Amino acid sequence: MKEDFWTTAEAEYQKRLKRYARVEVVEVKDDAALLAAVPARGKLVALDERGELWSSPDLAAFLAKEAAHGAGDALVFGIGGAEGFGEEVRRRAVKTVAFGRITLPHRLARVLLLEQLYRSLSILRGEPYAH
Repeated sequence: MKEDFWTTAEAEYQKRLKRYARVEVVEVKDDAALLAAVPARGKLVALDERGELWSSPDLAAFLAKEAAHGAGDALVFGIGGAEGFGEEVRRRAVKTVAFGRITLPHRLARVLLLEQLYRSLSILRGEPYAH
């Protein structure tokens, strides 16, 4: 990321998330590369403006359900481009979720995803959200 403020925000949420889960950020160039990056037993969640609208508690419930049934399977969150994902990615995804019907810059969407993962895991632990 070129802008320091995005890098700083991402690093802050990755640091916070270390208490709860192993999080790795990987950039890929297209849908095919994303599909290739999903482990065989991994579950893909596609972030696309055409997806379901979730609240933070909805995401927390999804994470809890996946933790209970996943037996260590990796959850991969893919952030779609300005046009969203192609049909192949949407078929492979276990869920397609939107942060709203707006289009966000990739870097902002990444920070937002990391923040929401942190918030959801805080919810699951019954911990207050640390701003």
